[in-house]
Amino acid sequence: MKKFFLINSLIFFIMISNDLNAQKSDDYVVTISTKLGDISLVLFDETPKHKENFLKLAKDKFYDGTTFHRVIKNFMIQGGDPNSKEGGKTNEIGMGGPSYLIDAEINPKFTHVKGAVAAARTGGPGNPQKKSSGSQFYIVQNATGTPHLNKEYSIFGQVIEGLDILDKIADVQKGAMDRPVEDIRMTVKVEKMSKVDIAKKYNVDWENIQKK
Repeated sequence: MKKFFLINSLIFFIMISNDLNAQKSDDYVVTISTKLGDISLVLFDETPKHKENFLKLAKDKFYDGTTFHRVIKNFMIQGGDPNSKEGGKTNEIGMGGPSYLIDAEINPKFTHVKGAVAAARTGGPGNPQKKSSGSQFYIVQNATGTPHLNKEYSIFGQVIEGLDILDKIADVQKGAMDRPVEDIRMTVKVEKMSKVDIAKKYNVDWENIQKK
C-alpha cells in the first residue's frame, strides 16, 4: 500500500513538473498592425505545421504590405495574399500564396469562436484532404462564432488582444467580392515571450485559450 502511494505521488509530481515547465517555456505573440489598430494573437502548439509556417512568413516579412482583402461583417476578415501587395497581381487577389500547401491540422479541441485564427483553403472535391493555403488566413469576427466551419478548416491561433479592431475592420465600406474600398494593409511583428509572461500581460488562460 505504501509503495502504491509513493508511485502515485511520484506520477503526480512529474505531471505537475511537466505542466510548470510548459508554462515557463518560450512562445511568441504575433501582432498584426493596421491603420485601424493592432491585433495580437498566439499560435497553438497543437498545430505545429501551421504555427511554424506562419512564424516563418511573419519573420521573413512576407505579410508586410498585404491586405485584408475579403471582409464580411458578422463573419470573418481574410488576408495574407501576396497578390494584394502594391504592385502585385491585383486582378488575382484571393488566389495567391507561396508555392505549397499545408497538411490539414484540424483539432476538435479548437472551434470557430470570435478571434479564432484559421487557414484559408480551396473547398470542394478538388481538395478532399482539406489542405491549407500556404499563407492566407482568416480571423472570425462574428460575436457568437461560426460553428458551421468547425472540423472543416485548420484553426491554429487565437486573438488575445484587439477583438475590437476586428469589428472596426468589418465595418469598413466594401466593394465587389467583399473587398474593402480602401486597402487595409498590415505589418506583422513576432515577439518572443515566455508563456507565463504572455498569461500575465494578456490575461491568457492557456488551458482555456478560446474561452473568455
